[in-house]
Amino acid sequence: MQCRLISEKFYSFPVVFCTLLVLTLLSFPKVVSAQKKDSLVTKNGNVIVGELKLLDKGVVTIETDYSKNDFTIEWNEITAIYSGSHFLITLKDGLRVNGSVKTDTANHTVIITKLDSQVVVTKVSDIVYLKGLKSDFWSRANASIDMGISVTKANNLRQFTVRSNLGYMADKWEAALFYNDLRSKQDSVNETRRTEWGPSFKYFMQNDWFGAASLNFLSNTEQALDLRTTGKLGVGKYFIHTNKTYIGAAAGIAYNREVFTNETASRSSVEAYFGYEVNLFDVKDFSLLTNGYAYPSLTESGRWRADFSLDAKYDLPLNFYLKFGGTLNYDNQPAVAGKDTDYVLAFTFGWEL
Repeated sequence: MQCRLISEKFYSFPVVFCTLLVLTLLSFPKVVSAQKKDSLVTKNGNVIVGELKLLDKGVVTIETDYSKNDFTIEWNEITAIYSGSHFLITLKDGLRVNGSVKTDTANHTVIITKLDSQVVVTKVSDIVYLKGLKSDFWSRANASIDMGISVTKANNLRQFTVRSNLGYMADKWEAALFYNDLRSKQDSVNETRRTEWGPSFKYFMQNDWFGAASLNFLSNTEQALDLRTTGKLGVGKYFIHTNKTYIGAAAGIAYNREVFTNETASRSSVEAYFGYEVNLFDVKDFSLLTNGYAYPSLTESGRWRADFSLDAKYDLPLNFYLKFGGTLNYDNQPAVAGKDTDYVLAFTFGWEL
C-alpha cells in the first residue's frame, strides 16, 4: 500500500511540473536598466552601445535603445569591451571575480577592477562568462521545455515525450531542476512509462573546481522500477573551459534506494560514482551536450550501474529549437532478467529563455 501511494504521487508530478514551468516561462519579465553605458567593439570597427546583459557559451547579448530586439554576437568577433557596471566574470582558467571591465587597447588586454579595487589583467578571449551583478532573480534564471508527439495508425501507437529544465545562476553557485517524461501506448502491449526528474546544486571554487550535490528520481516500467531514488555528493573539475567547449569530470559517493513493481524486494545500496560532461556550443547554430556516469556498488557484491545522456540541439529564430536527445540506463543486476538495458530516443521541438 505504501508503494502504491508513493507511485500515485510520483506519477501526478508531470501535470504539476509542466504547468508550473509554462507559467514560469510566460511570467519572465524583461529587465530594463535605467542607464545604458556599456560598449562593445567588433573586429570590423563597429561600436555597439547599450546594456551588456550576458556572455555565455560564446555568445554575448546586449540591449540597445535603437533596436526592439537584443543583439546577440559571437564573442570571438569582439575586440574590446568597456563598462563601468559590475559583473560576475569567469575566466577560462576558472577564476571567478566581481568587478568592472575596460579594454587597454595599447596592450591588447582587458583590465578587470574588482570590488575591492584590486586589478586582474586578462584578454578578451579568456573571458568565458559575464553577468551583471545587479540583475534581478529572473534575469539570472533560465528555462527550457521541448515536446514530441508520435501517432501511428497501424498499431494505434501513441507516444508523448517532454523534456524540461529550470536553472538559476548566482555569483558562486548554481541550482537546476530537470524533468523528463515518456508515455507510450499501443494495442496488445502494456503501457510504457518512463519518468525521471531531480534537482542539482553546484558550488564553484577556484581553478575550475566545484562541489556537487543532486537527487534523482526514476520510474521505469521497462525495468520494473516503481521508484529509484539516488542521492549524490561529490566534487568535480572543468579541464577545458572556453567560449567553445566545456569538458569536466566529477566523482563522489551515492546512496541508491529502489522500490520495484514486481516481487523483487526493495533494496538499498551505497555506491561510488565517477563520470564526465562535455558541452560543445560554438558550431554555428548547433550545440551538443553529453554526460555519462558509472556507479560501482560498495555494498552489493559485483553490481554496477551506468547512465548516459546526449542532447544535440539546433537553434531556430525566436528562441525556438529542434533537439535530438537520448538517455541510456544499464544495470548488471536488474529486477527483471534480460532487462539490464533501457534507452529512450526522442526528436522534439522546444523553446527556451
